[in-house]
Formats: sequence, C-alpha cells, structure tokens
Amino acid sequence: MKFDEALRYVLAEEGGYVNHPKDPGGVTNLGVTKRAWEDFQGGSVSDADMRNLTRDKVAPFYRYMYWDKCRCDSLPSGVAYLVFDTAVNMGVGAASKLLQEAVGAKPDGVVGPATIAVTKALDSYAVVTEISFLRAIRYMKTKNVGTFGAGWANRLMRVKDMAVDASKNK
Repeated sequence: MKFDEALRYVLAEEGGYVNHPKDPGGVTNLGVTKRAWEDFQGGSVSDADMRNLTRDKVAPFYRYMYWDKCRCDSLPSGVAYLVFDTAVNMGVGAASKLLQEAVGAKPDGVVGPATIAVTKALDSYAVVTEISFLRAIRYMKTKNVGTFGAGWANRLMRVKDMAVDASKNK
C-alpha cells in the first residue's frame, strides 16, 4: 500500500476536531495534536488553525513524522499500513518495537535494514496478525483503556482487516 492510500484510511480512523478531557493529546484534528502541529510548524498555532486543518495540510506531517520514520516504503504493503497506523496511534517508537518483536528482530525502536530484511522474509499475513496481537496487549496495559479501549479495539480490527487485504493484493 502506498502512502496516499494509507493516509486516506488513517484519516478516516482519526476523524475531525476533538478536545476530549481524558485524552492526553488535548486539542486534536485529523489525528494531529496541537503540540505536534506546533512542533512541525515551528511555532504556536491557534485553535482556529487547528480547526482549519485539511488532508492536504497534514499529509506532509504524516509522511515525515510517521510513514518515513517507520520506513514504510520499504515494508510489505499490508505490514506498511499496519505499522503506519500503529505509529499514528501509539508513536513511532512503539510501532517500530511492535514490528521488531513480531518479526524477531532486536527491539531498538528504529526500523533499519535488519528489521526490513527479516520482515520481507516472513509471511506478511503472519506479521500483520502478530503485530495486531501485540498492539491489543499494549492497549490493555494503557491507563485510558476504560475510556478509549472499545474504540481502539474496533479500530484495530478494521486496520488489521485492511492490512490483511493489502497483504494479499500486493
């Protein structure tokens, strides 16, 4: 799966503007927290700026902050999408470590040549299934599982299904 298609699916999962009191991310739109957007933009942004984010505005952010940092262009299609979505949902380090744990690579949190090579050598369906399992376990250990757990689980099942389909349709 290529970046543009993966981003379309991720943005559908992330939704629009929210400011949930129990979400440590605070103000968020299209899955982008205000703090992350300010870092990416190099300065403070207003609430109106956050409300006015569009897919075209956030695409470079998602590519740089998640897709490229997880080296998704180098991963098999379905694995790339699942790792990308995991990075958006849990952070690049967590996504990288879940991939590495799933494929038996050293879990250093950086997707490098060794992780890519071992991932490509394995069956993508098995890798997608294992990452999904590990992601579900990580959710169960999260302090906000009572508030967000059902939504995370539903998202994970949708993302896993899409990743499995993408693995079949290389």
